[in-house]
Amino acid sequence: MAKKVTRIAKLEFMAMQAKPGAELASLGINMPQFTQQFNDATKDRAGDVVPVVITAYDDKSFDFILKTTPAAILLKKAAKLQKGAKLSGTETVATISADEVRKIAEYKMVDLTANSIEAAMKTIEGTARQMGIKVEGMPEKA
Repeated sequence: MAKKVTRIAKLEFMAMQAKPGAELASLGINMPQFTQQFNDATKDRAGDVVPVVITAYDDKSFDFILKTTPAAILLKKAAKLQKGAKLSGTETVATISADEVRKIAEYKMVDLTANSIEAAMKTIEGTARQMGIKVEGMPEKA
């Protein structure tokens, strides 16, 4: 008989730093088991924020899927910023190259709905623009 799903939650933790807390308690899962499995699975991503989708079942078991680090965090890292612009769209706080946008797009491709790397780059460029980050060297719109 299939397990009954009780809840699906989307959370973010720092790699290797998940610990039992209110977010996990509300899921009704075995928190120490989850934190150990999550921390083991994210050893290679130290220092990154790791989004995770947790599926909790009625028998207190769970499954989880790790996602890629959010684009905004990757853009801030590439631009060496603490935070984006206060007035998005009008203020420029940093400039990054199209090559950096391509690297981020290639990394994020598995989680994006884009059909090509160029479309993924446009998505990342849009996020950068909203954060006040200018992208140099992007091909112009046709």
